Amino acid sequence: MLDLNRILNQPEDLVNLLKKRNMYDAGVENTLLTLIQSKRTLQAETDELRSERNSASKEIGALKAKGEDITSASDSVREIGNKIKELEEKLNSVETQLADLNLAMPNFLSDDVPAGKSEADNIEVSVFGKKREFNFDPKPHYEIGEALGILDFERGVKISGARFYTYFGLAAKMERALMNFMLDHHATSNGYQEVWVPSLVNDESLTATGQLPKFREEFYHLENDRLNLIPTAEVPLTNLYRDEIIADKDLPISIMAHTSCFRREAGSYGRDTRGLVRVHQFQKVELVKFCHPEDSQNQHEKMLKDAESILQKLNLHYRVVLLCSGDISASSSKTYDLEVWMPGLNRYMEISSVSNFQDYQARRAKIRYKNREGKNLLVHTLNGSGLAIGRTLAAILENYQTDNGQIEIPEVLKAYIR
Repeated sequence: MLDLNRILNQPEDLVNLLKKRNMYDAGVENTLLTLIQSKRTLQAETDELRSERNSASKEIGALKAKGEDITSASDSVREIGNKIKELEEKLNSVETQLADLNLAMPNFLSDDVPAGKSEADNIEVSVFGKKREFNFDPKPHYEIGEALGILDFERGVKISGARFYTYFGLAAKMERALMNFMLDHHATSNGYQEVWVPSLVNDESLTATGQLPKFREEFYHLENDRLNLIPTAEVPLTNLYRDEIIADKDLPISIMAHTSCFRREAGSYGRDTRGLVRVHQFQKVELVKFCHPEDSQNQHEKMLKDAESILQKLNLHYRVVLLCSGDISASSSKTYDLEVWMPGLNRYMEISSVSNFQDYQARRAKIRYKNREGKNLLVHTLNGSGLAIGRTLAAILENYQTDNGQIEIPEVLKAYIR
């Protein structure tokens, strides 16, 4: 949801936004501007008529006090009331159309987001470590896990269907170890408060964070209860402060949660059909921040370092990529992806996205803070994976495999595995 005042006063910003995102449509631009102006005009006319009605009502009171005839004045008030009702109906219609269109608009992009059409135009920002060298051909994680009897995809399919899986023994222990390690590290070293949140949310929550109305087909719905399984803990964490005003002194707020995440992966058929890369249910530790607008760029860079620190502790080779305008999500203003090296798959794999939404989500969710002058302003929201646990497990299996088909345990996880 965009700032309508900015669009009306600086329409070139909207044009530049849509062109950079490769989705410019003159019809959309003109419709949005027309609706904004119509709303302003109708609102002004309605307010003027209400003022006239108030004045006429006072006149009727004065005439009554004098014992004079009020018939003509009453007719005038009634006529004004009818005009107000007619204008209010038009205004409600315009506001509904405007809200629907604005909810479908993407976020403004940071100036340093590169223009591009696909992931091929993303920019590598930095690299940590080196690719592990093996004296044998490294295997993909699913072959390693199946050979050790710790990953069972057939039973996952039997229980639930395609793209589900089950863990046994060491894999189950490592998943739990990774969860605890990530939560402990982010709490003690990176300053996040742990929160436990529901895995089912209402439509209002998904609308606030940008999944609705555009991406309804990408997650699971419980129609009878009008609830949705969360695609990420970003949704419940961000909505903790929906329709609230945060005290200035409480910012920035840094919170995190471990949850199961559920995604239909609509449109991804044929991509990464084997293993733990693209599945319908997975575990993730999610990081979310609320901060002052002038602090959001610094907080974004800090959150990136926080997510990186997990991979560094695990001694996994990765790179940081700045997403281009054609690959970034509609809600984000700027996004970094962390891509871990997968020797068995022989490619990099996204393991975290760290995004700054600026005021886009806060405007939809009405999350504000009261500044020192007592004025209510929109916060900036940020989120990042810290990390996707299943993909981290897959990366460990591939990077820590041995020539005899076993797996070494990363040093930082040994204390968590008994």
